[in-house]
Amino acid sequence: MELSLFDGITFVLFLLAVIGISLYASRREKDSGDYFLAGRNLTWWLIGFSLIASNISTEHFVGMAGSGFGSVGLAIASYEWIAAITLVIIGLYLLPLYLRLGIYTMPEFLEHRYGPMARRIMAIFMMVAYVGVAIAAVLYSGALGLKSIFDLDMTVGIWLIGILAGVYTIYGGLKAVVWSDLLQGSALLIGGLIVTVIGLGEVGGLSNFMETNADKMHVILPADDPTLPWTALLFAIWIPNFFYWGFNQFITQRTLGAKSLAHGQNGIILAAALKLVIPFIIVFPGIMAFQLYGDQITNGDEAYPVLITNLLPAGLRGVMFAALFGAVMSSLDSMLNSASTIFTMDIYKELINPEADEHTTLRMGRIATAALVVLGCLLAPLPARFEGVFTYIQMVWGFISPGIVVVFVLGLILRRAPEAAAVTGMCGSVVIYGLLLWLLPNVAFLNHMAITFFILAVLMVIITLVKPLEKPVVFEVKTDIDIQPSPFAKSGGIVVILATIALYIYFW
Repeated sequence: MELSLFDGITFVLFLLAVIGISLYASRREKDSGDYFLAGRNLTWWLIGFSLIASNISTEHFVGMAGSGFGSVGLAIASYEWIAAITLVIIGLYLLPLYLRLGIYTMPEFLEHRYGPMARRIMAIFMMVAYVGVAIAAVLYSGALGLKSIFDLDMTVGIWLIGILAGVYTIYGGLKAVVWSDLLQGSALLIGGLIVTVIGLGEVGGLSNFMETNADKMHVILPADDPTLPWTALLFAIWIPNFFYWGFNQFITQRTLGAKSLAHGQNGIILAAALKLVIPFIIVFPGIMAFQLYGDQITNGDEAYPVLITNLLPAGLRGVMFAALFGAVMSSLDSMLNSASTIFTMDIYKELINPEADEHTTLRMGRIATAALVVLGCLLAPLPARFEGVFTYIQMVWGFISPGIVVVFVLGLILRRAPEAAAVTGMCGSVVIYGLLLWLLPNVAFLNHMAITFFILAVLMVIITLVKPLEKPVVFEVKTDIDIQPSPFAKSGGIVVILATIALYIYFW
């Protein structure tokens, strides 16, 4: 694709604005609290946009749009709409607990609940998953998008994205991340809306689009569907959603840095509301690409890039380039910062150098971020070996997410569950899920996750009955953060849940 001068100017100005504002906003980071949690001073609107920008990246524009292009169609939107309900539950019931404890990381919560071994196992699992799955997939899908649209070499694209996102993340930590997310999240939403509007014009308007693609406009698929059967929607999809939004450092870190509980809850409700509209600017264009260019596209992951290549005029390409590039960097910077936090606080400071002072901890955080950039770029080609980026991410996370979810959930329900139950849950998840993938290859991986979850739950209950703790665990308040709940969060959450139900009824 040939870029106009205006395209180039738009992209460069956007990139300079993101880096410049992020570096300026984070210029006063002095200790680990500033670097990893933005001084616990994040406001609700920063949290809300940062959650969305961190979540949505080119694995959505490439992978989710590709699923819309393929046989899954609009049903892939369930990942977004179920996420909206999940966010409401997390904001109302889990975030207050996290903020009361004043924790830095999700593994740290497990130490409060179970003990140090549970913390170490989760920290190691998360580090491996971030580097081998999350960071690698974002870099690969981002480079794939740049290659498809702008014919940029994959290796060059991977390192370009990694270095640019790494610059301000290494320097400024979480505060730099959330300010970059604000700019990049806005560009993402605006760019996606532009593509959707232009695409609807090309397919003859919304009503013609809905009628022509009626077979792809269903969110409930048969029980034998290999990707997202209704059984998985009912029982299994909640597992990756609760893991991702509630127990995943990559996402929870910005809520842990909230100025108060009210700001954290309001930010989560804002993110939940935005999740409802994401399918209309990502999945719809994938279906439009099928209608317009289905005979020209052999790989669904190319659907969104092909749509941009054919539809956007000169000038707007630069805007979309900025949006896609920003989407990649906003996810990557968040992953780098979160992985660095886990390594520094849960591994380095706990196991390697417990006596590290604030200066040493801050320096190690920056060194870890830089090392993660290099390692992620080296592993970025890995997702190419799998069929579909989005499926690769979800399937591989399945090795650890059922175990982590069951350990958190039963840890809150069964207050006498011992550390042995948590260790069994997390380690057993890898074994059981792997066996199910091998023994039942034709069953949807979401159903594998559900089966794994229930087996682990039974094992944890048995261990608790055999060897319970002498006293139930009590979570004491260990922070001076304002933990008064938001008066708006509950009513706003109800609105989001009702809107989600309405969407499912309409697209049944």
